[in-house]
Amino acid sequence: MKKILGILFLTTIFWACSSDNGGGGEITDDGPTPVSFQRGPMLANWADNIIIPSYEAFSAEMESLNTAFSSFKADASVSNLTALRSSWLSAYKVWQSVSMYEIGPAETVGLRLNMNIYPTDASKIEGHIASGSYDLSLSSNRDAKGFPALDYLINGLGEDDATIAAKYNDTDKEALIAYAEAVLEDMTTLTNQVVAEWSQGYRDTFVNNDGASATASVDRFVNDYIFYYEKFLRAGKMGIPLGVFSGTKFPEKVEAFYKSDVSNELFLEGLNAVQDFFNGKHFGKTTSGVSLASYLDDLNSVKDGEDLKQLINNQFNEARSAVTGLGSFREEIQNNSPATQMLLAYDEVQRAVPLLKVDMVSAMSISIDFVDADGD
Repeated sequence: MKKILGILFLTTIFWACSSDNGGGGEITDDGPTPVSFQRGPMLANWADNIIIPSYEAFSAEMESLNTAFSSFKADASVSNLTALRSSWLSAYKVWQSVSMYEIGPAETVGLRLNMNIYPTDASKIEGHIASGSYDLSLSSNRDAKGFPALDYLINGLGEDDATIAAKYNDTDKEALIAYAEAVLEDMTTLTNQVVAEWSQGYRDTFVNNDGASATASVDRFVNDYIFYYEKFLRAGKMGIPLGVFSGTKFPEKVEAFYKSDVSNELFLEGLNAVQDFFNGKHFGKTTSGVSLASYLDDLNSVKDGEDLKQLINNQFNEARSAVTGLGSFREEIQNNSPATQMLLAYDEVQRAVPLLKVDMVSAMSISIDFVDADGD
C-alpha cells in the first residue's frame, strides 16, 4: 500500500512540475501525458528577437519623423511636406509591428490608445490650435493626437500639397506648428518610456514568468495577441468601417482617412506582423525561433485531421491575398453598396479568429480572459 501511494505521489509531482512551465497536455487511459515544451525559450525569443527589436526600430522611425518635422518647421515647403509625409508613413508602418505588444510598459502607459485612436477628431484639433490651450496627456484628447492627428495635420488641411503647405506659412502658422510639435513630443516620450522599461528590467520579468497560469506571460500575451487580431486588426481596420457590426458603413473610420490610399497597406503590415509573430520570425530578419507555431508542433495539434499550425498559416495567407486584391478601403466602402469584395476579404480575415481563439488556445490549455461583444 505504501509503495502504491509513493508511486501516486511521484506521478503527481512530475505532472505538476511539467505543467508549471509547459502547457497543454493530453489525458489518456494510462494517465496524463506531460508536454515537453518549455515556455521560457519561447518568451526569450519573443522578447530578444521580436518585441524589443521592433520597439527599437519604431523608436528610430520616430527619431526620423522628428527630424523630418524639424526640416518642415524651418521651411514649410511642398518638398519638405512630402518628405514629412513619407517619414510619417514609414513610422506608421513600423507601428503596426508593435501595436500588438500591449503588455507590461505599453499597457501601463496605454500606448496603443495614445498613439492610434481613429477616427481623429478634426474639430477638437482645430479648437486646440485656435485656443493654444490643451493637455495631450488627458484621456479625453486621445482622439486628437498620435498618428491619426498627424494624418489630419499633413494630409487633411487642404485639397493639394500647395494648399496644405500654405497653411503652415500663413498668420496662424505658429499655433499650427506648435500643435504638431506637441503631438510628436507626446508620441516620442511615450515610445522612449516603453523602450527604456523593456531594456531596464521588464524583459527579465516577462521571460522569467514562464509558468502555465492565467497570470503567466504566455497566457497573458496570447490573450493580448488574439485580442489585437480580433478587435484592432479585424474589427478596427475593416469590420467597423464596413458596418459589419452596426449595419451602417463608416468610410470616415478607416485608418489614415486623409491619406486615403494607405489603409490597405497599414492593414497588411499588421497582418504580416501577426503572422510573423505566430511563426517566431525575428524582426527584420529571415531567421525564426521558438514560437506559437512550434508550440503547436510540439503538441501535435490537429483540427479535422489537418495540422493546426498549417491551417492557421494558410488562413493568414488567404486573408492577405483577399485584402491585396482590394482597392483602397475608403473607396471600397464609399463606392460600393454593398462593398462585396471587401466583405468577402473580411470573411477571410475572420476565419482565422476561431482557429486562434478556440483551437490554438484549447491545445495550449490557455483560457480566454476577454469578452467578445461583437456578436460574431
